[in-house]
Amino acid sequence: MLKLFIFLILSALYAAADDRVEVYATNMDTQANIITAEGEVVVVYQDYYLSAKKAIYNRDSGELELFENIHATQGENIRFLGQYAKLNIAQKERTFKPFYMLEQSADVWLSGANGYSKESDIDIKSGVMSGCDPNNPLWKMEFTSSEYNTDTMWLNLYNARIYIYDIPVFYTPYFGYSLNTKRRTGVLPPMIGLSSKEGFYYEQSLFIAEQNWWDLDLRPQIRTNRGSGVYSTFRFVDSEISKGSLTSGFFQEQEDYYLENKLGNKKHYGFNFLYENSDVINQWFKTNLKGQSGLYMDIVNMNDVDYINLSANDTTKNATATQLLSRINLFYNTDNNYFGSYFKHYKDLTLESNEKTLQNLPALHYHRYLDTLLENHLLYSMDIKSNNYYRSVGKSATQTDLNIPLTLQTSLFDERMNIAYKTNLYAQHTNFNGKEEGSISLDEYNSGLFARNYHAVSASSQLTRAFDEVTHVIDFGTQYQVAGSEFENGYYDEQKDYCSDDINRFNPICEFYNIENIKENLQLYFSHYLYNISGRQIIYHKLAQNTIYEEHGGQTNEIENELDYQISDSINFYNNMFYNYEESAFSKNFNKISYADDSYNVGLSHMYKNIFLQKSAEISPITSYMTSSVGYKYNKHYSYSFKHNYDLERREKKGFEIGFLYQKRCWDFGLTYLENNRPILSRDGSSDSIYDRYVYITIRLKPIMKSDGSLSGFVYRLPDKSGENQ
Repeated sequence: MLKLFIFLILSALYAAADDRVEVYATNMDTQANIITAEGEVVVVYQDYYLSAKKAIYNRDSGELELFENIHATQGENIRFLGQYAKLNIAQKERTFKPFYMLEQSADVWLSGANGYSKESDIDIKSGVMSGCDPNNPLWKMEFTSSEYNTDTMWLNLYNARIYIYDIPVFYTPYFGYSLNTKRRTGVLPPMIGLSSKEGFYYEQSLFIAEQNWWDLDLRPQIRTNRGSGVYSTFRFVDSEISKGSLTSGFFQEQEDYYLENKLGNKKHYGFNFLYENSDVINQWFKTNLKGQSGLYMDIVNMNDVDYINLSANDTTKNATATQLLSRINLFYNTDNNYFGSYFKHYKDLTLESNEKTLQNLPALHYHRYLDTLLENHLLYSMDIKSNNYYRSVGKSATQTDLNIPLTLQTSLFDERMNIAYKTNLYAQHTNFNGKEEGSISLDEYNSGLFARNYHAVSASSQLTRAFDEVTHVIDFGTQYQVAGSEFENGYYDEQKDYCSDDINRFNPICEFYNIENIKENLQLYFSHYLYNISGRQIIYHKLAQNTIYEEHGGQTNEIENELDYQISDSINFYNNMFYNYEESAFSKNFNKISYADDSYNVGLSHMYKNIFLQKSAEISPITSYMTSSVGYKYNKHYSYSFKHNYDLERREKKGFEIGFLYQKRCWDFGLTYLENNRPILSRDGSSDSIYDRYVYITIRLKPIMKSDGSLSGFVYRLPDKSGENQ
């Protein structure tokens, strides 16, 4: 049949471009002001594209009715379905019965008895919302009424009931959710937990993003048997080259919990300010310097480590420590010169006062980059750094270091061997101020100067040979180093013999003595690399030996062995060890083996370290620590994880985790058992630890819940095995 095209222009009152209606149909009949179209009916109106079996248009009322198998498209993402639809052109109203909408960008659908739309607002009565297969949704949210704005893409549901299959699991009188992936203000999914000691845990986040350049995350929480508090994170982007964030929090303990657990503080509070700017000088001072400048700030303060422990229910994501470091770094860099200024402030949470803690406020740094003379045969650079070590009680000092290395180099035998002579000029000056308390005499803190030079001669060679499947590179050489002349006066002359002895290095008088003796020594090193035909490294192996010569013969120092072996595409082995001949023992031995493919990710490592000092309450000379992890992805739905960290020297488990995660397109379900050893601050000011045991139940209803890689949903804290820490 002849396909007819009907182009309808409304009366002058509705002749605006966005009120124009185009109707395409197979058959058409016109009676008075009523136009009836049947067959393959297609209607184009504003940003709507509709198809139906039948359409009736009334020119007088401006109403367009569609019947049977209606498909409607609005914009790029929204789809509507129904059996009956009415569009009032004059009133800009639209009605669908029944109503079905699919928001493709968010992958969410809504179904209702009917839907009414005017302008950009859609009202739905008595319906269902889900992100799963509409035929048999694993989860769904039923509601009595709903509102959706197509411009803001914000969805409101009233009297919402969440069902897992047909089982009701949760009710809320109101649920608001954005189908837009852009940042916007709203309520985030809550965090829920249960502990026999802390009680019921509930955290409800409110995300505020009223402007593009900042957002605020407010996270009030309550622990029914312990207390309540609020944490917040304010993030901002103040320019194209700078951004920052401020995280702060406060938690108030209940009196009974505070007394029973002998906590160091009844209130926990703190903050962390981060800021970075990649062209700070030009931006702040309106200059046009060609070099690169930067500012980095990391300022942190808190009254104890429980401020971090209470910031979330997933303690594995918290890095807790009793030592705090705040930093401000400012630099300006060119091709030839580097200028820097660094501020460091330390705080020990185990101390009642940090007035005796040494601070570095500030350090000034200048570096002249490596340059050459005499046709690249002479290399030189320079480095100056001045540190202002300050504290309110006790000795302070300003210490300046100067380092100038000079290298004369050339090649022999058609560049098969490189030889070099290096001399290093070094000086340090220390100026003391402040007053020392205790038994140390003030006369022992005389300002002083230390200067010296030392020499080194080196020879090296690198050989490369390509085979059919691999390329082998060998690099070997030697360096002989000998001390030159020295000069010292003041503090360096008076404390040289005492502070040069390792036994006395922890004595307060040696706190500022950081001069390492330059001993006559011979270094030998050998390394080789093996690459496959595609350029991938298969083997890296290095051996290095240092021999120290003293008055009564030579003393062989520690030998280092490092190996990185890619055994196959999936298996890698790494080893780094130092052997001490004098102690006839390893001072360090680190081993790690890992396996990774599409299904498995396995890692096992062990760290051993020995500083060969007498064991005491303050010093633990041996570190022996083992970590292991296993990840297994059975298929695209099932994955399993296992982690175990153990301190072999202390015979103490540091962490344990085992769990699984089931993932589908529209939902995730996971169960994880976790143990974690975390520090706390006791009432006597000492640092202690609690061994937590948790069960995490992770439920994510996609897409209204996003996966951020952390454990989420519901957490239950198990009683401690001893019955003390629950």
